[in-house]
Amino acid sequence: MTESLSTPRKTQNWKKPVAITVALAMVVAAIGYAYASPYIAVKHMKAAADARDAVALNEYVDYPALRLSLKQQVGEMLHRRIEGQHSSNPLLILGAVIGAALISPLVDAYATPEGVAALLDGMPPTGKPGDRPHAPPPAESGAPSTEPAQSAPAPAAPPAPAASGNPAPEARPVTTAGYRGLNEFALTWDRGSTGEHYAAILQRHGLFSWKLSAVELNEGNVSN
Repeated sequence: MTESLSTPRKTQNWKKPVAITVALAMVVAAIGYAYASPYIAVKHMKAAADARDAVALNEYVDYPALRLSLKQQVGEMLHRRIEGQHSSNPLLILGAVIGAALISPLVDAYATPEGVAALLDGMPPTGKPGDRPHAPPPAESGAPSTEPAQSAPAPAAPPAPAASGNPAPEARPVTTAGYRGLNEFALTWDRGSTGEHYAAILQRHGLFSWKLSAVELNEGNVSN
């Protein structure tokens, strides 16, 4: 009788460490997924934007918050532009004033799948009259094109040095991504040569969900 009672106890004692180990593994996996969730959201959002899939994109963009941020950022950008001219160039000031009147159409243009695609490609609004998103065309369905392989040129001699006085090729912006806080994640584009800085801000929605909710435009975006 004693042996029959001790067997279940031994089984229970063996199961407890296993249950604890499984629970810890699940907690670690959940923490890892929570940390990676904004990177995963950016990947899916970029794919949806490039495909102009408005339905899928709705899961990753907080359009009311994005509209508010665009309106505020572009308004501040135009204000800085007007202040920076010091009445030295009336035409530029007039252009900035006209741009201020077109903030709402600009916001409407960027709060779209095309606009989100442009934002995620590091091409923010400039605040100039007629400003519209400029992003690569949607990816076409089907097999990848083999044209580059068919038309690949033979190795050529190094190009001759550029003539003096010609502008150097524009450096590509440095793109970084990372947390700014527990509930904020930023994609940042920096161009050191011009001081251009631009960021797309994602906010946490729930434990694992993230949405594009804001942009940041600095002085470098309005220097030209």
